[in-house]
Amino acid sequence: MTDRHPLPIAVLISGAGRSLKNLLDLVAAGKVPVDVRLVISSSASAGGLQIAEQAGVPTSVVNRSDYDSHDAYGAGIFSRCRTAGVELVVMAGFLKFAPVPDDFAGKVVNIHPSLLPAFGGQGMYGERVHQAVLDYGAKVTGVTIHFVDNEYDQGPIIWQQPVPVFDDDTAESLAARVFETEKEAYPHVLRMLAGGRVKLDGRRVTMTSPRRRAASEIDE
Repeated sequence: MTDRHPLPIAVLISGAGRSLKNLLDLVAAGKVPVDVRLVISSSASAGGLQIAEQAGVPTSVVNRSDYDSHDAYGAGIFSRCRTAGVELVVMAGFLKFAPVPDDFAGKVVNIHPSLLPAFGGQGMYGERVHQAVLDYGAKVTGVTIHFVDNEYDQGPIIWQQPVPVFDDDTAESLAARVFETEKEAYPHVLRMLAGGRVKLDGRRVTMTSPRRRAASEIDE
């Protein structure tokens, strides 16, 4: 089998950076084979910037107000990703709309705190999602990891993992339970992507097992 180098990625954030910290901790422990080359924030006050700096990861702040259109904003973000030599862009609590250019199609992923297509779309993030789940009376929610296209929460789904909704849940308690699942699900998908085990064909995403891939590489 051919040794794989860590997958070079950029992480996009807007806030505290909890998912970023979880990822950086796992990378430092050798549990996720990625190389975080750059962290981009939409806000200079995002706590995740300090997390990145403490881990020695270069950071960049890209303010939406500095650009006159969505397309220009997306171009500003992805030009930094190209310069950093990243092969995958990982959105982790990034709240701004940044259109994906053609050369990054199928190379941008996001995590959403519900089972899409339920409780998604523009303005649906954070505790707004969990409150909507409770208001609707849903008994199951979860996390969705998907490729990002240029529509809110519409990209092809890579992975979904359910989370139960309890009768005494608040938006806060449900958010905490969903985030614990996010901490497992996102690294799992990143391992699969780094291992070349995710295939995108239109809207269909297939994932091959490590065992099956290993057998095919041995045959080669």
